[in-house]
Amino acid sequence: MNDSDRDTAYRRFRDAVNMNAGKLERWLDSAQSKAVGQKKSGRAESTGHQSGRRIVALLRKKKSDLSDADFSHMRKVAGYVARHMAQRPSGDVRETKWRYSLMNWGHDPLTR
Repeated sequence: MNDSDRDTAYRRFRDAVNMNAGKLERWLDSAQSKAVGQKKSGRAESTGHQSGRRIVALLRKKKSDLSDADFSHMRKVAGYVARHMAQRPSGDVRETKWRYSLMNWGHDPLTR
């Protein structure tokens, strides 16, 4: 991955993830966080919850310490957030699975 691709992935990730590591970590410990998302067969943890734990680690790393695999996950996160924001349901979303799923990926749609 070249420097331009890394810079783009990093910028998009930082734009998509609007929760800091501490807030995301606290969210991931909640019952609401653990109750949403797709779970692979035989696994107790959803894909989004697993991603959230990785996002916490990414947020705590220096940019210079990020690997190509880290940048790849950052691209995945930014893509997920963009796709799901486009599917926003109507009405109050405060206590919806849609919001909770996004929060597992580090994005709280109620935060500006």
